Amino acid sequence: MRLANKVVIVTGAGQGIGATTARRMAAEGAKVVLAARRKNLLDEVVAEIEAAGGVAMAYSCDVSDEESVKQLVAATVQTYGKLDIVVNNAVLMVPGMLASHSTKAWRQNFLVSLDGAMFLMREAYPQLKLNKGAVVNVASVCGMLGSVGTAGYSAAKAGMISLSRSAAIEWGKQGVRVNTVIPGVFLTPPTLGLMPDTESQAATAKSLPLGRIGDPVECANAILFLASDEASYITGAELVVDGGRTAELNTGTANWD
Repeated sequence: MRLANKVVIVTGAGQGIGATTARRMAAEGAKVVLAARRKNLLDEVVAEIEAAGGVAMAYSCDVSDEESVKQLVAATVQTYGKLDIVVNNAVLMVPGMLASHSTKAWRQNFLVSLDGAMFLMREAYPQLKLNKGAVVNVASVCGMLGSVGTAGYSAAKAGMISLSRSAAIEWGKQGVRVNTVIPGVFLTPPTLGLMPDTESQAATAKSLPLGRIGDPVECANAILFLASDEASYITGAELVVDGGRTAELNTGTANWD
């Protein structure tokens, strides 16, 4: 029960890594507020958590809207009396080639992933300071490496990494820790939408040093660790959970076997 008596907000919690993180944290004793725009998905996850004996609440929230975020934090504190941990996992990727990327599409990549994270961190700070809490921001390997068609998304995720470092420095003296988890490829609904067939999944798995696509629980475990007291002396750090993708230097046709 690593999060016993802790109150947690997880954004983007209706599916994928966010939903799995909410389940893991509830299983470790946390009272979890699941936030996303589609409440029907949240209600399903909350029902699963409660059936397993956990405590959770669904809250429909658009993290790109400051007022909606304020209401999310207020509802959390009103319901559970405090807020200890924030997991910024909500994401919106609008792909596009840079030379033809519209200004609107470019900015949409930042509204949820970066602006939303800042809004929630800022609004939650008084509670986090009071309780010496923790923030875990979920970025992406796209924020570390370039890729075709994801310039806006990649820039937003790189910004999230930098935001986390700055917050860690500003808030460290108040006992608030801020870290980043950087996921690679995981079998989530968005990923399955990009590679729905077994051939494309197998090709992706083969390209990774570990030879397989990740299970969302493996990323949730990393988030749980950084949010817990087991990481009490870790702040301003990035934990990459990508099956070794970003560790590899592609040497082309070289073969040293």
